[in-house]
Amino acid sequence: MRILALVPVVLCVAVTAGFAQTAGAPPPQATVPSCPELAQALNAVVRNDARLRDWAALNRYRQANGTLGKPRPGDARVVFLGDSITDSWQQPRFGRFFEGRLYVDRGISGQTTPQMLIRFRPDVIALEPKVVVILAGTNDIAGNTGPMTDEEIEGNVASMSELARVRGIRVVLASITPVSDYHFAPGAPGAPQTTLRPMARIRAINAWIQAYARDNGYVYLDYFSAMVDDRGLLRAELSEDDLHPNAKGYDIMGPLAEAAIKRALSRDGSAKRP
Repeated sequence: MRILALVPVVLCVAVTAGFAQTAGAPPPQATVPSCPELAQALNAVVRNDARLRDWAALNRYRQANGTLGKPRPGDARVVFLGDSITDSWQQPRFGRFFEGRLYVDRGISGQTTPQMLIRFRPDVIALEPKVVVILAGTNDIAGNTGPMTDEEIEGNVASMSELARVRGIRVVLASITPVSDYHFAPGAPGAPQTTLRPMARIRAINAWIQAYARDNGYVYLDYFSAMVDDRGLLRAELSEDDLHPNAKGYDIMGPLAEAAIKRALSRDGSAKRP
């Protein structure tokens, strides 16, 4: 990896030297990439190449899954599948929610529902949980892996739920959490989260998730209603970046998740089939 990291520097020196040796007047300044710009671009290419070779990040939890082992008889293991909101939750600064419980965090930052669907067998089914908690969709709306329609997002959530049902895993479907624009400074690069992730789409998909869970005997976990303010946006004190919960946000989510898991475990497993 160190050799790869040096590639942009070497190429930058070569390109710069090439321009310097060109006969006659040097090319216009706008056509000469600076070393930092070239290094940044080439490093992005290297990162993207690694990502494309493992698009769904199957390697992220491969070793952890291998050492986790099967649950003991009577254990009610719960797997949380999701994106960065799930991934970050296992950090100690957010309250140690997973410690001392039979909860397994299988979130990966930035992921979308098609990536999670690919991971569903090794990161959920193979772990033999009693319950899976699925929190997904916000990155699909943002287009992290390309444009996605609401119907495509919903279809992937439905496919994961159906795979779980076939294997006797009880399903908890979480609402997409709200976003806001309270921490976005005018003139800052990028766009507010309310532009990247329009609240109208979040509400529409959440309405579908709630109805789908009801119609198929799954548990609906409503983070959304507990985290919005009177403007219908993510409460300012629950996030530092208008998207990811802070410790206060996770303090709200934790008891809601636990209550949903208890509801799922209390069911007799005879929910209606799709």
